[in-house]
Amino acid sequence: MTALRCMTAGESHGPALTAIVEGFPAGVALDTALIDYELKRRQGGYGRGKRQTLETDRVIVESGTYHGVTTGAPIALRLVNNDAKLERLLEPTAPRGGHVDLAGSINYQTGIRQVLERASARETAIRVAAGALCKTLLRELNIHVYGYVRSLGGIDAPPLSSDLSVRDASPVYTLNPAVDSAIVAAIDSAKEAGDTLGGVVETIVLNCPIGLGSHAQWDRKLDARIALAVMSVQAIKGVEIGLGFEAARRPGSHVMDPIDFDPAHSSEDRRFGFRRPSNNAGGIEGGTSNGEPIVVRAAKKPISTLAARTRSVNMETKAPQPASYERSDVCAVPAASVIVENVVAFEIAAAVVEKYVGTSLAAIKAAMAAIHELDRKLLDDRGDRGS
Repeated sequence: MTALRCMTAGESHGPALTAIVEGFPAGVALDTALIDYELKRRQGGYGRGKRQTLETDRVIVESGTYHGVTTGAPIALRLVNNDAKLERLLEPTAPRGGHVDLAGSINYQTGIRQVLERASARETAIRVAAGALCKTLLRELNIHVYGYVRSLGGIDAPPLSSDLSVRDASPVYTLNPAVDSAIVAAIDSAKEAGDTLGGVVETIVLNCPIGLGSHAQWDRKLDARIALAVMSVQAIKGVEIGLGFEAARRPGSHVMDPIDFDPAHSSEDRRFGFRRPSNNAGGIEGGTSNGEPIVVRAAKKPISTLAARTRSVNMETKAPQPASYERSDVCAVPAASVIVENVVAFEIAAAVVEKYVGTSLAAIKAAMAAIHELDRKLLDDRGDRGS
């Protein structure tokens, strides 16, 4: 089975972050400008800390391309850390609650520094680069992924538009300019109090074909794979598809999406003319994409490193001591919207490569067209038998 996968390496203050992307098809024109744009967005958003002024993330592609086009070989992506100083940093003495400091140092029998450097959310920069790489493939297939902030600090920001220029003009990456000033004020208040804020981010996938993922085995379900990928992002504590937890509060008649058929659309649409007046399922049923937009939400907890340091203990003396402080952000929810967007893009691309097995872009396009026509023929034949 052809598989698209990614492995990352690197520490927060080490020399660089690296990703190896394997299984990426040949024949895709590499768009480093798109990757750098996504990296820049990840560094932005109101509430970020000083680290983002020190780093200038620009992707370095070290393998897997020839004259700017992917070859099918593993692609090595690299981000240099300008703030590389790992060997000069002191060992924290008191673990921080909400981080892996304590459990990780016990698990690996090391100091806290060796744990927190790898556990840092700085690692998400290279995952954004890998996801943006996958966007170049999805773009060729007319599949589009975008994300935004849905709420922050308890302030809801329901989208008023799908115009991404609205999001890009927002200091907190919402699609609702009316609430931006209130969110900025909430971030300022949290900063003054030495506190941090979390929120909810939302990602939409448009023009996904029917049939990504599978109902046949638990680990092939598309929603399960998306949930795993999103939950692996630092500080994400919950994932919803479609209605998510709201579905548990409604009767079934207000949850299940009706199915309609419009033959006028069956000739050009990837959904073969099937239509749904609602999308409570979030584009995935039984672990399989159903042709509707895929809707993913993720809850990001407030950053656990607080300027108003919480209670902890000294690892050597066991005496009470304020938790160690590492330079941090007041709020990274806008950045999380970029990270989740690109993590979801990677999983969608992986599902595409798996379904339309091919080692090149041309082969994937041909397989998509052939399977689409076969599915249509089978549906038409079924209709003929029914009549």
